[in-house]
Amino acid sequence: MSTIRTLITIAVNRNWETIQLDASNAFLHGDISEDLYMRQPQGFIDINNPKLLCKLNKSLYGLKQAPRNWFEKFTGFLQKYGFRSSHSNSSLFLYNYNNIQIFLLLYVDDILMTGNNPAAIRTLISAMHSQFALKNLGPTSLFLGIQVIRQSTGLFLTQQHYAEKLLKDSGLLDSKPTYTPTAPKSKVQTMQTQPFDDPPLYRRLAGSLQYLSITRPDIAFAINQVCQHMHQPTIQDFQSLKRLLRYIKGTVTFNIPITKGPMILRTYTDADWASDASDRKSISGFCTLGPNLISWSVKKQVTVAKSSTEADYRSLSAATSDVI
Repeated sequence: MSTIRTLITIAVNRNWETIQLDASNAFLHGDISEDLYMRQPQGFIDINNPKLLCKLNKSLYGLKQAPRNWFEKFTGFLQKYGFRSSHSNSSLFLYNYNNIQIFLLLYVDDILMTGNNPAAIRTLISAMHSQFALKNLGPTSLFLGIQVIRQSTGLFLTQQHYAEKLLKDSGLLDSKPTYTPTAPKSKVQTMQTQPFDDPPLYRRLAGSLQYLSITRPDIAFAINQVCQHMHQPTIQDFQSLKRLLRYIKGTVTFNIPITKGPMILRTYTDADWASDASDRKSISGFCTLGPNLISWSVKKQVTVAKSSTEADYRSLSAATSDVI
């Protein structure tokens, strides 16, 4: 997701159009290098030879190697065309020849493309059409469930539809909104250790919230807290989850703006030393900005830090790795 936000930021700053493509039946395009056989499918069984097997010449959905075969087939085509794979992200492909720059990002069967030469992009799309069954969806408007709204100042990335669906599924669409994602902690807390009676519901909602954090950095810390109790949630944990959903109810229109600005990376890091009373582990947090917010993280550190300085260094190390 950081790559997507970075790619869109570059396109906005350079006034490039972003184009979205979709590969139809992507896994069927893959080539298989080994001998694979399958039983005759129901409705197509040879009456004279019902026990014979079918030898596969092409990849099929359901094969464990189908995603890899599709990726290798598409990658091989791009490399022959002159693209190279990015060292930071193997799904990002770069083309730079005769002052023509094209960036292509592949996520399973969804393709995001931008560049400085529309004619070269059209030629590339025609070449891809000759090899694969592709749908040209035009300028990017919905990519991986993220809505891209165009305005005069730039773009907005939002998941409002996804948030509203999540509220509807949880039964909190008409709930009273709160103004903070988590309740303020008091020194004296009454811990309700009674287990929640529907753990699958808790896990489903918490997992859905993780995907919502793609465009909502303001709930990253709260989601981190909620997801630490997936195994055995209590009634109090579910109350915290409901409070977070009620906060989303009041901020359902929040989004990430993508605007023009200085293309300089800046990163801010922090650590909350030994903040978890149960295991004394610290929490690392960082965010990276160009002209827009590109990357952020809130995670509990793996081991116990013996000092606040050690916790800060670990947070700084994680942020540095992300920037590189």
